[in-house]
Amino acid sequence: MNDNSVFIEKQYLGREWIPITIRLVLAMFCFAAYFFTDERERNGDLLAVVGFAIIIISILMGFLLHFRIRVINKSVLIDGLWSSKLVKIDLNSIVKVEKGSYSRYLFNNPVYNLHKSGTIRFYTAGSDAIHLTDRDGLIYIIGSQHANEFLRAIKDEMKNK
Repeated sequence: MNDNSVFIEKQYLGREWIPITIRLVLAMFCFAAYFFTDERERNGDLLAVVGFAIIIISILMGFLLHFRIRVINKSVLIDGLWSSKLVKIDLNSIVKVEKGSYSRYLFNNPVYNLHKSGTIRFYTAGSDAIHLTDRDGLIYIIGSQHANEFLRAIKDEMKNK
């Protein structure tokens, strides 16, 4: 058995630009409110502490792995954050592979193994996704920041039977 991965992608929770912008605006609001509070208020210092806490949490979230995608041995392996179970998608049961958009919405929440309306979704960041349809009609939507390479790796693994 070959244990060399054809494709590996790691997706981190804190590296998407929209949530980073929201957290930085909240931190700026805390610092502005701290600046404009009177010195006689005891709770004014709490605003500065909350602002710094938001910035520190944002930095730490940039290193927090949400999930990892690997294409290996005619299967797609998705393992998630800490207690998430490993998801293995056998490429022998896949009948259709296509690249598409993850969602039509601008804001999407990160999800791991979300079952909804006959689809299973995996997403952290980006707008592109790979849509895999299996023999039973179940659709896997896997968001990817490197969708072209991911699609090429899946098609190469499916050809090598």
